[in-house]
Amino acid sequence: MFRNAFKGKRIFITGHTGFKGSWLTAWLLDLGATVAGFSVDIPTEPSHFLAMRLGDHILDIRGDIRDRETLIREMQAFKPDILFHLAAQALVRKSYDDPAGTFEANALGTLNILEAVRKTPSIACVILITSDKCYRNDEQIWGYRENDALGGTDPYSASKGCAELIAHSYFSSFFTKGPACATVRAGNVIGGGDWACDRVVPDCARSWNQGVSVILRNPNATRPWQHVLEPLSGYLHLASSLLNPLEWPDLSGQAFNFGPDASVHATVADLVKGLALHWPGFTSTIEQKESMRKECTLLKLCCDKALGLLDWKATLTLDETIRETAIWYHTFYRGGCANMLETTLGQIHAYTNTAKLRSQIWTK
Repeated sequence: MFRNAFKGKRIFITGHTGFKGSWLTAWLLDLGATVAGFSVDIPTEPSHFLAMRLGDHILDIRGDIRDRETLIREMQAFKPDILFHLAAQALVRKSYDDPAGTFEANALGTLNILEAVRKTPSIACVILITSDKCYRNDEQIWGYRENDALGGTDPYSASKGCAELIAHSYFSSFFTKGPACATVRAGNVIGGGDWACDRVVPDCARSWNQGVSVILRNPNATRPWQHVLEPLSGYLHLASSLLNPLEWPDLSGQAFNFGPDASVHATVADLVKGLALHWPGFTSTIEQKESMRKECTLLKLCCDKALGLLDWKATLTLDETIRETAIWYHTFYRGGCANMLETTLGQIHAYTNTAKLRSQIWTK
């Protein structure tokens, strides 16, 4: 799996207590890595991180990526081989309420990460996770490519565009001789264990568990929905490739999109209807409410570059993605908040087995 690139490696993950970060941490532990996580807090209650009791299995550090000196000190002390940076203010609507905090976390936080990398000679590989919303959204019907214009009108999108510009400035100015590095951008990610505010799947899980209906802010918004393990497989495959430049040359310093085929997308309303099919006993109606905040209605990525250079493509169908997401939440609520690490690892193993059957390159 991933050419056995992570077994025995020391890996530093920022944002490990978040939704994607906790799935990535669990997967890396299963691959035999030693992990240190750096996060300011546990962002939600419940949380995937706590549901898995993940802090018992890693070096769990509380720290703010806006605190450069602490970040540098902790990174140098751990001496990581690989860095995955996921820590961020990740919500569009929250960026309107706290624009300054959003820019500080997403833009200046990325700057601090890169400064810490510059001062930590043990690091051989850096993966910086930004967002599909780093692109200037012109509501175009084709997928955004890695060389399309960055930026956005809302503070979240603009902050992620800034993070990309800062990262590639450092790549060109300081990291041409190492460490190997890349930025990655993913479409809308769903899966078990997400309880963030103002996201459609967590809203469904909370509401349906209480037997009440779901209010959709933007039911006609179209997104390239994908299971959380899809982009994570891309990030891990890219990292393992960056660590093997003889076989995979000229990847360092680039940006990559990871997502489903551009033709695979669905509206928020269609996603919720699909989830309802897998939620036993759900009979509530879906209420639609238009948001007062501007959010794009159409956003999808072109992932041809990942396919062409990395031979990576998504594994699951939308129906499979929805089913696996619903199963995780059912297990959590039915088990009374039982330890979910076994369930999470079970879904990781099932996903990798499906990927093997479908001849995904990273399974070799």
